[in-house]
Amino acid sequence: MAVVWWVIPLVLLCWLVPGGVTGGELVPEDWVLLHVVQGQVGPGNYSYLRLNHDGQIVLRMESPLGDADLYISDATLHPSFDEYELQSSTCGLDVLAVPAKFRRPVGIAIYGHPSHLQTEFEMRVYLDEVARETLFPEIHYPGDEDTTDKSPLKKPSGEETEESVLWTILIGILKLVLEILF
Repeated sequence: MAVVWWVIPLVLLCWLVPGGVTGGELVPEDWVLLHVVQGQVGPGNYSYLRLNHDGQIVLRMESPLGDADLYISDATLHPSFDEYELQSSTCGLDVLAVPAKFRRPVGIAIYGHPSHLQTEFEMRVYLDEVARETLFPEIHYPGDEDTTDKSPLKKPSGEETEESVLWTILIGILKLVLEILF
């Protein structure tokens, strides 16, 4: 009977721990692991990395100690929380997909949140072999092959303009009423 009471908590613990006791992570089968980067970063500081691989790259970063945030840019090799194209600033698992259309090299910044004295991180870099290019269709760069505008902006019709003005007036009245009440 004593063995049963020992086994039940162990089974529950294995079920609750992400990835189980083996540490395996759940990633799609079509992702190819390229690199594993481990490091430390101080509070309010950055560690910078450079990504040269082509294709859609998925960055999956965990912070076993502290809180690391992830900032990505194809415009600068030293992105920050003020200058970036993609960011993930969760308190747990940070995952970002770097589109294949981003210029290489891509700058990666890992920021140590100031709420912790020390932050440790482990980032796994995956190649997503079956990623669709339509995930970020709005990204265009000067010098792209096709520079013609295939979707010209349409002018708003009179009815749409009237509706927009009506909504603006109603929102203004609502704000005024709320300000008077509170």
